[in-house]
Amino acid sequence: MTLVASALAVLLLSGFASLALGRKSFAAVVAVGGAVAAAALGIIPATMCLAGAAPVSIAVPWSVPGGAFHIGLDPLSSIFAVVILAVSALSAMYGAGYLQGHSSAASTGPHWFFYNALTASMLVVVTAQNAVLFLVAWECMALSSFFLVTFHNEHADVRKAGWIYLVASHMATAFLIFLFAVLGSRAGSFEFADWTSTPPAAGALFLVALIGFGAKAGIVPLHVWLPQAHPAAPSHVSAVMSGVMIKTGIYGLLRVTGFLGAPEAWWGYVLVAVGISSGILGVLFALAQHDIKRLLAYHSVENIGIIILGMGLGLVGISKGNSVLAVLGFSGAILHVVNHAIFKSLLFMGAGSVVRATGIRDIDSLGGLLKSLPWTAAMFFIGAAAISALPPLNGFVSEFLIFIGALSGFSLAHASVSLASCAAVASLALIGGLAAACFAKAFGMTFLGEPRSPLAHDPREAGPAMLAPMAVLSLACAAIGLLPAQAMALVSRAAAHLALASPVDAADALKWASFPLSAVSAVAFALFALVALLAAVRLVILSKRPVDHGLTWDCGYAKPTARMQYTSSSFAQPLTSLFRPLLQTHTKGGEPTGVFPGHTTFSTDTPDVFENSMFKPVFLAVAKVAALVRSFQHGRIHVYILYIVLALLVLLFWKLG
Repeated sequence: MTLVASALAVLLLSGFASLALGRKSFAAVVAVGGAVAAAALGIIPATMCLAGAAPVSIAVPWSVPGGAFHIGLDPLSSIFAVVILAVSALSAMYGAGYLQGHSSAASTGPHWFFYNALTASMLVVVTAQNAVLFLVAWECMALSSFFLVTFHNEHADVRKAGWIYLVASHMATAFLIFLFAVLGSRAGSFEFADWTSTPPAAGALFLVALIGFGAKAGIVPLHVWLPQAHPAAPSHVSAVMSGVMIKTGIYGLLRVTGFLGAPEAWWGYVLVAVGISSGILGVLFALAQHDIKRLLAYHSVENIGIIILGMGLGLVGISKGNSVLAVLGFSGAILHVVNHAIFKSLLFMGAGSVVRATGIRDIDSLGGLLKSLPWTAAMFFIGAAAISALPPLNGFVSEFLIFIGALSGFSLAHASVSLASCAAVASLALIGGLAAACFAKAFGMTFLGEPRSPLAHDPREAGPAMLAPMAVLSLACAAIGLLPAQAMALVSRAAAHLALASPVDAADALKWASFPLSAVSAVAFALFALVALLAAVRLVILSKRPVDHGLTWDCGYAKPTARMQYTSSSFAQPLTSLFRPLLQTHTKGGEPTGVFPGHTTFSTDTPDVFENSMFKPVFLAVAKVAALVRSFQHGRIHVYILYIVLALLVLLFWKLG
């Protein structure tokens, strides 16, 4: 744990150094160097723990009532620590290139301070062994990410997104304070190690934890801050927030569920229902978006739903005594935490490269970027295939574990388990198909065809500082997909602990799934190798022949224009129309009519129905009440003194009475 403490110290010292440097050009170099050095220090003990080393901890006295600076590593916290440190370091390297030459780059010292503070607070959250320390780190994480989201605070929509995020974070924190206060007061200690007995009303506390941690994770309907904050933040911050920060909500839910005793079956069914609704609604809302970063933000909701679905199956397996279902459910959920961190960070970086090169986030204004941004396009394609769960990439491995775990649930003689398993299998299939359609739209509208806007005609490829982290993440997508057994081995200890199974039972359950995974990966790898071989043979054959280039035959059109191409609205229209009762999509324009149709337009707009129907009315009501109360707060000191005198008189009469 000395290395983890050293990593925290390096993060904070380099953050304060960049803050002191302020406008100096090498403030970013100091902060990025600190993030990379901290990752190198912290990943070592975490990897050792995953490899089989005993859990370790370190405790330092702290004068805060009930608190102690007590941090530790076990298999579960080690997985999250590795992901946090690795993604944060790569995103910092990307961010240095992304912000270079930016109009706000002269004041990046405070930005990098909050970036390293965010990384440090996330690391403390997943290693904290004391509830007070956990809550302090949780609040530091919320505040530092707020300042990162509002980096472009000169824009009104960015300020609005930042405040929405801050309000959502503190509403979630209120639930967590209540949860930890109940657990700590009952145990007589705020040390997690003392929370060993089952508390009364454990089911109610589970729901409180689901709301508190689910709001940070972005489950439906508590997700409304997420599509606001992620597009507003710089792309490397979006990569960290979507890739790892929202996973602290998953970590907290996994950790706290272990403090509540043996889970009841309905806990698992609730998580399965939440996971299915978040997964399906998240990908549907993503499919209807035109802003590339907002589209990716809704896919975070989708993938959080997949993770929650796996956790729900794991809890059902524990309650029914089926170790195979429990191990596969938790293994798929934890591995998907890792996989989503990899491919979602890659996708946000790819989107950031597009935005930096063109200045455009609306994919209807893009197109034809494959020629000018070939490396970005190739790596964005890898991330798109991975998030669509296509083999042989990493997204397929974790979703397949959840899928095959759900299939194992049919072996139980319980109608409720079979129904939950059937719903899980069907929803995973639907989510995968919709995700593939969505990223066919996102990649095709952005990189293929002809440019739809003059601003997209002369973009330039990103520099090495931005491409190198994307290349590392692309290789990680392929490595996990091609080596699924090794990836499952890394999460097996944590899954066995969560599933209340022995390491032997966990290994047997994962072996049951490793053979088909390895077979699919081997076939896919052989197919790609064959394609590469044929491409090499073609290149050799044509090397001594003249090769001419011409337009592809396109039904007689010698020079197609951007108006002859699909827009994102028209591409997604068949699916958005099918799910219109859920999406409430607004349509403008219509289809061409007549033999010689005139000018016709077609566009769609899909606002978040939960934001408009649930949260906006509540906040408007609160604003009206606040406006009434505001009349009592007008800054006149003598009136405030009168309030105090009246309050004292009321208390006096009450006491005398």
